[in-house]
Amino acid sequence: MSEEVLIYEKVGKTAVITLNRPKYKNALDDSLRAAMPAAIRAARQDPSVASVVLTGAGGSFCSGAQLSISGDGIEKPFAVRELLLDAHRWFAELADLEKPVISAVDGFAVGAGFSLALGADFVVASDRAKFAASFARVGFVPDLSLLHVLPRLVGLARAKEIAFSARDIPADEALQMGLVQAVVPATRLLDTALAFARRFDEAPTHVLGLAKNILNRSFETDRYGLAQWEAALQGILAGSNYHAEALQRFLSRSTPAYGGAHRFEASGL
Repeated sequence: MSEEVLIYEKVGKTAVITLNRPKYKNALDDSLRAAMPAAIRAARQDPSVASVVLTGAGGSFCSGAQLSISGDGIEKPFAVRELLLDAHRWFAELADLEKPVISAVDGFAVGAGFSLALGADFVVASDRAKFAASFARVGFVPDLSLLHVLPRLVGLARAKEIAFSARDIPADEALQMGLVQAVVPATRLLDTALAFARRFDEAPTHVLGLAKNILNRSFETDRYGLAQWEAALQGILAGSNYHAEALQRFLSRSTPAYGGAHRFEASGL
């Protein structure tokens, strides 16, 4: 991956992925889109990584997709379609990554940048963050899974209002809506996101990952289907070394291997 447009680093057990095109407010151009799959794959394949923080450099999270599209001889409608399908491949890997993912949003998260922020499991925002489904401003419908994710987070009517108005949503309103889990001063944003991530350092990553896998599909799966998944996964986990040790600790009243994570206050304090 190119460090010019994307920085991948480890802080303790957390992989920090930083979009690094501050001059362009971290817009998703071809180079950044090309770098994302390797970063996500690195976090997935590293067993020492327990969580991921996704953020942007230079006071912005992501200003969306680069709007000037070169088709390289392909008609523009087909070039746009292929670009989006390619983006959905790595976005799906991010959304389904079987580790907790936290977006740390400073400044603008608009258009596809809004979609990207919501591809995480949790969002921590600075007090100067602004979110917008700005697609209608340029004659597009929301993309990069925003039409799927947004109504599930805020409800259908509110999702329509956000998409139809294309307005900016300040951090405090985003918190009230449930789009973000905490709002903090910009100077504390990354530290807060890392603190959020550290809550999962001692968690059984494979257990959280399997639960996430099912939860991500819970709206599209009926009760019977979910029951089958639950039963199959519990059977698998019942034979794991982690469960055997955790059960032994429980029965002997020893300190648990993972006692759970404390509540993360919305103020981030």
